[in-house]
Amino acid sequence: MAARLRSLASIGPDDMGHEASCAGWVEDVRNLGGIAFLIVRQREGTLQVTVKKKGHEALFDVASKVVRESAIVARGVVQSNKEVRNGWELLASSFEVLAEAAAPLPLPVADKVGAEMDTRLDNRFLDLRKPERRAIFRVRSVVLDAIRAHLRRQGFVEVQTPKLAGAGAEGGATLFETTYFGRRAYLSQSPQLYKQILMATGLDRVVEIAPAFRAEPSDTVRHVTEFTSFDAEIAWIEGLEDVLRMLEETVAYAIEAVRSEAKAELDALGASPRAPRLPLKRLPYPEALEVLRSRGKRVRDGDDLDTEAEKLLGQALAEEGHELYFLTEYPTAIKPFYIMAKPDDPEASLSFDLEYKGDEMASGGQREHRVEPLVARMKDKGLDPASFEFYLKAFRYGMPPHGGWGFGVDRFVQKLLDLPNIREAILFPRDRNRLVP
Repeated sequence: MAARLRSLASIGPDDMGHEASCAGWVEDVRNLGGIAFLIVRQREGTLQVTVKKKGHEALFDVASKVVRESAIVARGVVQSNKEVRNGWELLASSFEVLAEAAAPLPLPVADKVGAEMDTRLDNRFLDLRKPERRAIFRVRSVVLDAIRAHLRRQGFVEVQTPKLAGAGAEGGATLFETTYFGRRAYLSQSPQLYKQILMATGLDRVVEIAPAFRAEPSDTVRHVTEFTSFDAEIAWIEGLEDVLRMLEETVAYAIEAVRSEAKAELDALGASPRAPRLPLKRLPYPEALEVLRSRGKRVRDGDDLDTEAEKLLGQALAEEGHELYFLTEYPTAIKPFYIMAKPDDPEASLSFDLEYKGDEMASGGQREHRVEPLVARMKDKGLDPASFEFYLKAFRYGMPPHGGWGFGVDRFVQKLLDLPNIREAILFPRDRNRLVP
């Protein structure tokens, strides 16, 4: 009976002299005439498979001519070899090509040769065979696990809201419109309206991690069309500070989880994220404008911050030791209709952005839970309240004070690992030029 198939990571010194079977991709082949050495790779690492010609001519012929990146299975005896990386190898007694790779490869895997982003994404299946590429998604997985674990302990319920909607959370031209059985519908740009409705149900702490879509024709290293949004909403809050504390604790927990659980991946990527000090700095919008003016960047009071302003502000705060910080009290006029105005200053809102290394990670705030001011804000924004009746109805029957945020997972992973492009942090990114693969 043949030895059962083993993962490469499970084969070790305890197997010396015993039979083992392994499968993987052929990373490299060296034919020395009477002996062939193959480096076989799986997710966990590599193993040298040695094939001797004497007495195994047919096996040697197949193994020595196998095309790199072909999928193979080899069986044999594990033996010591101090010259190889692991200190042991598999001396093959059988060798089978499970699926032969075409040649030449459209993208190098083992070779230290660069490739354009489009070439990499066109051949993402090969690109992800590189350990450093896969390390990104191991880190991403740790981030998401940590977010869920932390919020579960805080009493949050994970929910899923519709991704086809009859109205947008913010309106405007950033919606993808489609036909829904003869009616107009949109791809969700945010679960905002639905998670607010849930605040009236008794599900008073909800979290959703799901795709969202924005029809913005951006061609930058930090924008994509389809992104993963981490949204949360909390009811019965006493003020915005309740929301800020929950978010900063969650982000700090996720960073620490990566630092402790993904050390090998961080080493592979040359990344060393720093643990933030809590509480994070709260920087009100008027003070942010003063910081920018001191750096030679003038932003008119009431305007949003552009990319250059974000970068300059990030540099200034980093010099003070704040890679992560909250930018608060944006002008009410530039915030969505559902954000509450400050009671003592209606021109300023109970809003915030979470900034990380000069880029916005999250946007949120305390929501307007009173139906009359909410309807008035809608009208001020040029929105028809009748189109939002499904949403407003929940506010007419005792909506508690609440607040929350939307957080870009892809961008966070990008900044956490100092990746040059947000597309690096997405398995199959979508932008205005890319719909496949």
